[in-house]
Amino acid sequence: MKHPFRKKWGQNFLVDNNLLKKIAHTINPKPDNCILEIGPGEGALTEKIFPEVKEMIGVEIDPLLIDKLKNHELLKNLNVIKGDVLFYDINELPITNPVRVIGNIPYNITTPIIFWLIEQLDYWEDAFLMVQKEVANRLVAKVSTKSYGRLTVMVGAYIDIKSKFIIPPDVFIPKPKVDSAFIHLTKKPTPLIDDNKYIKFNKIVSASFNQRRKMLKNSLKSWEFSDEITERINFSRRPETLTIEEFASIIE
Repeated sequence: MKHPFRKKWGQNFLVDNNLLKKIAHTINPKPDNCILEIGPGEGALTEKIFPEVKEMIGVEIDPLLIDKLKNHELLKNLNVIKGDVLFYDINELPITNPVRVIGNIPYNITTPIIFWLIEQLDYWEDAFLMVQKEVANRLVAKVSTKSYGRLTVMVGAYIDIKSKFIIPPDVFIPKPKVDSAFIHLTKKPTPLIDDNKYIKFNKIVSASFNQRRKMLKNSLKSWEFSDEITERINFSRRPETLTIEEFASIIE
């Protein structure tokens, strides 16, 4: 019986076996790995990773798919948790951490998932995610480009991201309307922003890009900065010209 695709959960299942092999090869699972898969779906990627690793857990929101996974011939011992992964903390899941995270992420929750990872840096090693190409472009954007913005800066202060390859719509069922990208996330050795400065950082970066055509001295006129910062950073610049490091350096 075919699975009834749930639009509310943004379900698009990857069905190209050669591409699934390429993804598994790129993830490069090792015998000592502990893998957390977000939304394993029907288990197409799961079955290629699960036999190669020490531990694996899947968090799946769709009860019909959970039944399918539990009856999957190659996934008999897979631990599947029912629910929305955003409501879990990694260290509360029944798996040894730090984990490696993998997932074909519904477009509507890509950004929340990435910020969920930022909140839990101590509990994961790296992550491989399939996301909308447009979001991937924003995540890896270079300074002074159209795609460079709040998301680039906020995420880039904590995580380094590389786009591995682009995936066309026709390898999914149902077909999405846009291309996807397979991205690799690794943690910076030291975050550019301390936890206690995150809220201020978010407010300043958001204010800067809310009107990206404005100079910083106008978009941030309600904020006060020390003489040392105003001498070092020219606030007549537009936000897209500041590097992630420069944004981090104006947070006191």
